[in-house]
Amino acid sequence: MATLTPREIVRELDEYVIGQADAKRCVAIALRNRWPRRQVPEDLRDEIAPKNIIMIGPTGVGKTEIARRLAKLADAPFLKIEASKFTEVGYVGRDVESMVRDLTEMAVNMVKVRERETVRNKAQELAEERLLDILLPPRQPGDRDAEGEQHLEVVRKGEEINPTRSKLRKLLHEGKLDERYVELELTTQANLPMVEIFSASGLEDMDMNLKDMLGGLLPKQTKRRKVKVPEALEILTNEEAAKLIDMDRVVQEALSKVEQEGIIFLDEIDKIAGREQGRGPDVSREGVQRDLLPLVEGSTVTTKHGMVKTDHILFIAAGAFHICKPSDLIPELQGRFPIRVELQALTAGDFVRILTEPQNALILQYRALLDTEGVTLKFQDDAIQAIAEIASRVNEATENIGARRLHTVMERLLEEVSFEAPDMQGMELKIDADYVKLKLADISQDNDLSRYIL
Repeated sequence: MATLTPREIVRELDEYVIGQADAKRCVAIALRNRWPRRQVPEDLRDEIAPKNIIMIGPTGVGKTEIARRLAKLADAPFLKIEASKFTEVGYVGRDVESMVRDLTEMAVNMVKVRERETVRNKAQELAEERLLDILLPPRQPGDRDAEGEQHLEVVRKGEEINPTRSKLRKLLHEGKLDERYVELELTTQANLPMVEIFSASGLEDMDMNLKDMLGGLLPKQTKRRKVKVPEALEILTNEEAAKLIDMDRVVQEALSKVEQEGIIFLDEIDKIAGREQGRGPDVSREGVQRDLLPLVEGSTVTTKHGMVKTDHILFIAAGAFHICKPSDLIPELQGRFPIRVELQALTAGDFVRILTEPQNALILQYRALLDTEGVTLKFQDDAIQAIAEIASRVNEATENIGARRLHTVMERLLEEVSFEAPDMQGMELKIDADYVKLKLADISQDNDLSRYIL
């Protein structure tokens, strides 16, 4: 992250998200600030609070896509979660602290994967020796060979003298044993007994330490499994890598990364912006805000890996706020999100760019899908313009769902082609504006029909 400037972060986001320059700049600055904060003197470091962000804008304009791409850019624990999943403590459902536990679990897995790569070469060497032992069990001193002579195992400078083992190793490296099956003995943990647990804090958190507490008491189970040599080598490599990884160091590094670099993207925050009604489905909304406040302000959360301080976790919230406004949040929570950025509704011109410019553009996706069926799909410029105008017009006439409208329009446009594609191998299909109007004009002009189909 230290090598990415805000300008470079924005440039990376531009590859996938069209427009929304203000939101990209705010996110890029907030992401970059994680690194400089760790370079300042220690007595000042803890005083620099993260600049939490609220992104405001209608659905389908890029809020979630910015978060998704941010996760790929940030070499840091990143969690995207919907605020509507949580309930106030005392109600059945997830409590807000579970998001920190989820983030910690992701950090541990992330560090573990990285550590596994560092020890992979050594693990492969050990796994190869185990596999060769299975293919050719080593003879013990005192065993007699086919001629009845006593066998003496000889090792010279770490090299094996057994010519048969050397030949097997060569065959293994050349891939000539790939179709051969071997039998592995795998160790598994015995299943926990069925236990009913009743708790208001969320059933998914109740087994947080149960397996850890009972794991040592339950007997290990082994099962035999026949697999091909490449799969066996991969299984054995993973087993050896797990033995080589220092899990205590992994957990400590993961906890540090969560506390210093963790990012939580809290989507649909407008769904908890309702005021207390006293009854009905909205009863716990303000309670969720009160529960969320300590996490954003800075508190300590208990996880199965240890205590996690949330003081410097960056929170990025997002919501459409079409039936409420950010000021409907409790004042204390508003103050903890000092940066607010508004995302703009998308125009027909934006839709043209979304269809063609991003690396994951919809037109590129459909071309690739039909290429697998042997069908070449070509879009004329006037066709792309027509698709964008129809999507924009339907958004204005019905519910505005932003760029997601392009998915429904494209699917409707190419429904017949996708159905007939297996019988169209070798064909080239050109999509022009006339074809688009033929397939979509009637539906796009009929508001009642487009409401249900587009």
